[in-house]
Amino acid sequence: MSSIDEIRATRFAKLELLKNAGMEAYPAEVPRDHCLKDAKANFVEYEKSQKLINLAGRLMAIRGQGAILFAVLDDGKATFQAVIKKDVLEPKLFDLFTTAVDIGDIISVTGTCFTTQRGEQSLLITSWTMASKSLLPLPEKWHGLTDPDEKFRKRYLDFIMDPEAREIFKKKAAFWDATRRILKEEGFLEVETPTLETTTGGAEAKPFKTHHNDYDMDVYLRISVGELWQKRLMAGGFQRTFEIGRIYRNEGTSPEHAQEFTSMEFYSSYMSFEEGVVFSERLIKEVIQEAFGTLEFEIKGTKVSLAEEWPKIDYVDTVEKMTGINVLKALEKDMKEKLHELKVEYEGLNRERLTDTLWKYCRKQIIGPVWLINVPKLVSPLSKINLMRPHTTLRAQMILGGSEMTNGFAELNDPVDQRERFDVQNKMIEKGDTEAMMPDWEFVEMLEHAMPPAFGFAYGERLFAVLAGKPLRETQMFPLMKPKK
Repeated sequence: MSSIDEIRATRFAKLELLKNAGMEAYPAEVPRDHCLKDAKANFVEYEKSQKLINLAGRLMAIRGQGAILFAVLDDGKATFQAVIKKDVLEPKLFDLFTTAVDIGDIISVTGTCFTTQRGEQSLLITSWTMASKSLLPLPEKWHGLTDPDEKFRKRYLDFIMDPEAREIFKKKAAFWDATRRILKEEGFLEVETPTLETTTGGAEAKPFKTHHNDYDMDVYLRISVGELWQKRLMAGGFQRTFEIGRIYRNEGTSPEHAQEFTSMEFYSSYMSFEEGVVFSERLIKEVIQEAFGTLEFEIKGTKVSLAEEWPKIDYVDTVEKMTGINVLKALEKDMKEKLHELKVEYEGLNRERLTDTLWKYCRKQIIGPVWLINVPKLVSPLSKINLMRPHTTLRAQMILGGSEMTNGFAELNDPVDQRERFDVQNKMIEKGDTEAMMPDWEFVEMLEHAMPPAFGFAYGERLFAVLAGKPLRETQMFPLMKPKK
């Protein structure tokens, strides 16, 4: 029998001890007046009044022996020391504590506040009861979960053992709370758009496919936060909308990529491209300041300040400066030769993929923050043309740490132009490009009814992860895992 099996068998025996003593191991409720954080905040008052209070938490440590024990409770918000004395606690309860309680158990304790000789705020226990008996041990205290697979598969244990892991998600909640609050204050209406679609739109990515039994048809999980739906809302008279939600892309996994993640998209009628970039920069700065308390970060070993106005760089000029290739003029064979020279692997043979791959090579060398502008029309099927440079678009992406953190552009509302661009994407699909954008002809029909000029913008949890200095999977509570065989 393995050591884990032995531990589990021993703890099952302790269940019997609790049962024989008339104490439930998994009661529906237990006495609890305050969370541990509030108990610490009001400790002076409780110590002075000497009134009995009820606290509860997971037992994380026990020290001492004989007639006095010191126990550390943790409820996820704070820790608190409980002191168990044999001459204070009823003998049967003291004996039951020493024989039936283990580290990892969740217990409820009743007592009075006092300060130990070492100056530690504590609760002197007059009574206790089991809240939930643990049958398996916690990870070793000083190392926690060291196996990355176990860390994600048993995330609850990671949160128990590593308070810093919990703090990441409090910051992440603040990140999205600030996003939502600021947009609402600016007059944006929060909306919900479909996550199941007959045609994916709003991004270039390979979708997940499933089958709708009732309608007997294939549908896709969305790859954007309702871009084409929110634009329909613009046509319908909703001037400012936004959505924060999950999107799904059937692509590879990396420190900055996951198949399921949260993103935000907003759309604003009559907001110009220039106004949109200024507004988006302000939004991001305010959100980051609120969530992280600073605009100064270390990104991939480089100190970065987001406080100043972010400079703008030109897509075509940047690629040409770094590679010698003008993506608007170069022949496809020259682009392929350059990628071979740079030892960059690429998929697909069409010009759009070659252009995008060359840019990604360059992007990795840019720490930022900068705004990437004048993105070619070929790789921007939903962006309005830049009339000053007709082969490019009014599109802006924030680059930070060598990655694209955001995407925003003056929305294409010319139905003739949109139809032509969808035709190009459709031909790419017919030639086997799995990432090309699926045409949505009903969307084109909407544009024929006229949609006002608008600016759209998006960012996702990749931005949060990079600022937190963590791989994307570590900033997701429960990332997708392959089942154990």
